[in-house]
Order: sequence, then C-alpha cells, then structure tokens
Amino acid sequence: MRLDKYLTEMGMGSRSEVKLGIRKGFAKVNAETVLRPEFKVSNKDFVFWKGTLVTYVEYEYIMLNKPAGVVSATEDAREKTVIELIRDRRRKDLFPVGRLDKDTEGLLLLTNDGKLAHKLLSPRHHVAKNYYARVKGIMTEEDVALFAEGLHVDEELTALPAELKILKLHPEGISEIQLKIFEGKFHQVKRMVQAVGKEVIYLKRLSMGSLVLDETLKPGEYRLLTTNELEELYAE
Repeated sequence: MRLDKYLTEMGMGSRSEVKLGIRKGFAKVNAETVLRPEFKVSNKDFVFWKGTLVTYVEYEYIMLNKPAGVVSATEDAREKTVIELIRDRRRKDLFPVGRLDKDTEGLLLLTNDGKLAHKLLSPRHHVAKNYYARVKGIMTEEDVALFAEGLHVDEELTALPAELKILKLHPEGISEIQLKIFEGKFHQVKRMVQAVGKEVIYLKRLSMGSLVLDETLKPGEYRLLTTNELEELYAE
C-alpha cells in the first residue's frame, strides 16, 4: 500500500495534506524518514506520523447509543451527524448501518465494512430490529393481532408480520410497547403505530440482529464491538 494512502485512511489528513506532510519529513517508516508519498508499506512496517506510531486498521466496528438531535449520516451541511460524535475513530470512512430518525435514540452500528452492512440491511435477510416506544393512545390486543398478521400501513407499505408486546398502559392514555420488525422501511415504526390510530412520542432501538445495545452507554456514548458480538453478527 502507498504510504500516503495508509496515512490518509488512518485519518492523518486529506490525501493532499498527507502528501505535503510526507514531503516535509513528517513521516517515518521503521525509523527512517520517507519523503515519497508513493513509498510502499506493508503490515510488517512501523509507520510514524509526526513522531506518533500509526497502526493500520482495515475495519472498525463501533456501537453508538445514538442521542436524539443528531442525524444518521456521514455529513450534513446543517445538522450534527452521528459520525461527529466519534471523536477518536481510526477510520475516516465510517458510515452508519441503516438510519435512525433525528429524534430516535438507541443502537446504531458504525463501520466501514460494506459486506457486513449489506448483510444486515438486505431485505432478503429479514434481520430483526427491536424497539422500545412510548405511544400516545392505548395499544390493544387487536393491535397485537394486526401487527402479527402483517399490517397494511398505507398505499406504499404493507409491513411484514411484526411482534408487538404491550409493556404498560398508563391511565393518562400513554402506552409503553416493545416492537420487533424484520425490515427497515422509512419511518416504519411511527407509520405502523399511526396506522392503528396512535402516535409514537418516544422511540429507542434496543437491538439489531444479535447486536444488543449496551445499556451502560449513555446517549452519545460509544464503544468498539467485542469479538463475540462481531462473530455473532457475521454468523446470522
């Protein structure tokens, strides 16, 4: 791999910034200053940038407890993105696997592994996504049955059968529910609840496939996936 590509992928700057820095003597390979951006390096080499060892990471997998108020995008001219929350990311090419609405909280996987992302998002794999919601209106056993049959939401969406569990009903007309769906259509949970005459007022994703939100993570906090979590995702 070219030295400038190695350093750029590890977030040391843009390609042009890294090339300039190399020519200024900022890069060393195995203790020797290298001035050529096209210099070839391997995973056996020790690469330094401005005196700091830069270890190459091909893929990165980050579990984020997404807070409300940020968008699930890599960049946005007006809104803060989930990528901006990851201050110490190694890869500059991370992206969110799927999306959560701006006002939705909970589990979001960030990676640069396109193969895994495709596996989790492909409609033919029907990867389960589990949500907790607070709903304005009283959810009923009739709603449970409608969701289980495959709810006709609107002209654009007839949902696959989904598992609705009513957790608690409050006297003021608020329901707490858990909903497991097996697809990821636009605003799907909100649209399904609206189709039975109620309104989602709070939404949090709890899991995606085998990956379960680490409840020790506060909104906005994140951590790397464990080896077991990653192996289980790939095994699905």
